[in-house]
Amino acid sequence: MVAETFIGMTIDQAQEEIVSEFSLLEGDQEMTIFYIMELGQKMPPFPETARTEQNEVKGCQSKVWMTAELRNGLMYLQADSNTAITKGLVSLLVRIFSGHTPDEILNADLSFMKKIGMERFIGTQRSNGFAAMVKQIKYFALAFQVKNA
Repeated sequence: MVAETFIGMTIDQAQEEIVSEFSLLEGDQEMTIFYIMELGQKMPPFPETARTEQNEVKGCQSKVWMTAELRNGLMYLQADSNTAITKGLVSLLVRIFSGHTPDEILNADLSFMKKIGMERFIGTQRSNGFAAMVKQIKYFALAFQVKNA
């Protein structure tokens, strides 16, 4: 289960792990895109019943569904997309953020995208969609934080 691979790491450690994985591809655009799609294929199955309009991330060109739950003070995400590249991109966010407190998520500074040169292999539309996914995750974290205050 891909989402569980970074459990126990800090958000910064998880990002550094991703940077390390991508550095092995040496900036090869085709290999990078293939690797992102491969990451998406390794995501745990997303429940068919969760593919609802309510769980759809607004602002993405592709369809992206995302859910979050709080267990023992830690937030866990599930996500899916109808396109392979977007599914791979959302899998990176699930890996980074799952298993962290809402506070950690809200205070996280995402730096891995710049370090792996993500802007070189995803266009403006996907960049906007990626930002929408991050915003949705932070929204979930804020909602859990407020609910538990």
